[in-house]
Amino acid sequence: MKQKGAISTWQWVKLGILFCISLIISLFSIFPHQVETIYATGFYPGLASTLRILTRWVPFSIGDVLYAWLVILLLIGLVRIIRLLYRRELTQARLVHLGYGFTKTLLWVYIVFKLMWGLNYNRLGIAYQLRLSKQAYSKEEVTQLAQALIEKLNECRRQIPDTVLPAPPLDTLYRKAYRSYEAASYQYGFLNYRNRSVKSSLFNSVADYMGFTGYYNPFTGEAQLRTDVPRVLIPYITCHEMAHQLGYASESEANFVGYLAAAASTDVYVRYSVYLDLFSYAQGEQVRMYGKEKDFAIFESVLKQNRESMDTLVKKDRKEIREFFFKRRNRISPAVSSLYDQYLKLNKQLEGLNSYNEVVGWLIAYRKKYGKL
Repeated sequence: MKQKGAISTWQWVKLGILFCISLIISLFSIFPHQVETIYATGFYPGLASTLRILTRWVPFSIGDVLYAWLVILLLIGLVRIIRLLYRRELTQARLVHLGYGFTKTLLWVYIVFKLMWGLNYNRLGIAYQLRLSKQAYSKEEVTQLAQALIEKLNECRRQIPDTVLPAPPLDTLYRKAYRSYEAASYQYGFLNYRNRSVKSSLFNSVADYMGFTGYYNPFTGEAQLRTDVPRVLIPYITCHEMAHQLGYASESEANFVGYLAAAASTDVYVRYSVYLDLFSYAQGEQVRMYGKEKDFAIFESVLKQNRESMDTLVKKDRKEIREFFFKRRNRISPAVSSLYDQYLKLNKQLEGLNSYNEVVGWLIAYRKKYGKL
C-alpha cells in the first residue's frame, strides 16, 4: 500500500484557520444577548426557513439518508484501520495523517453544527422573550399544576366522543401542528412558523433501542418523528420538534414552546395530546419530590388524588400508552440514553435528560405570571 507523505505546511495552516474559526464561535457563544439578537433571531430564522423550503418537497427524510451514509463511512473507516493494524502497516506517518484527518473533521463538524443550529443552545430563549423567571418551586405548586392539567385532560377527553381514540392520518396531524403555531403566533410573534418540513423517521425499527420519539436534523432543517407510537402522542411530539426548528435547542424550552403552540390550537385532539404529555412530567415530578420525604402515606394520598380526579377514559388512554412503551423495554436503550444525556450536558443542559422535566418549572412560572394554563 502506498505510503502517505508528510503533511504540508499549507495543510497545517488550513487546520489552524479552522481552529481559529472554532475559537471565535466558541467565544461568541459566551455572550447570550448577542447570540439571541445576532444569531437566534437574526441569522438563524432565515437559514432554517431556507432549509425547510429545500427539503419539504422530498417525501422521505433526507437527513436520515445522510445519517445512514455517515454510519456506512464510519464503518468503512473502522474496517480500514483494523486492516492496517492486522497487517502491521499502521506506521507513525499514517497515525499522524489519521490524527490530522480526525481533527480536521471534528473542527468542520463543530463549525457547521454551531452555525447551522448549535448556537441556539447559548441563546437567552423563551425566558427572555416572555419575561419569565423560572425559580425553585414547592411540591404543593407541582400538585396544583398536576390538578390543573387533570382538569384540562378531563375537559378535552369529554369533547372526544369515541371511547377509542381516533387515529387521524399522519399528514393531517402534521398540518394540525402547523396550524397550532399559526394560532399561537397571533399572541407570540416569535412563534411564526413557515414552510413545514416534518417527516416520518426512516429508523422506526430501531427507535426502541435508540430511545427517541422525534429528533431534529440541523443540517437539513427537517423534523423527524417516530410514527409507530400511539397516534395521540404525535401532535405534541410534532409541536416539540417544530420548536427545535424555530431555534429552541433546549429540551425544556422545546417542550414549553410546543405547549404554547398546542394549547393555542382550536383542535381538541391536539390539546389533549399536549396535556397528556405534560401531566406525565408533572406527576413524575410529584413522585420525585414526595418520594424524598419517605412518607408513604402522603405519597400514596397524592397519587390517589390524581387517580380519583381523572376521567375514566383519560385513565384508559394513559394505560394504553404505558403498555405500549412497557412492551418495548430493552437493555440497549438506557446505554444510548446515557450517551444523549452526555450530549445534552455538553451543550449547556446541565440536567441532561432530566432537562425534559424542567418544563414543569416553565409551566409553574407561566401560570404565576399569566394566571392560565
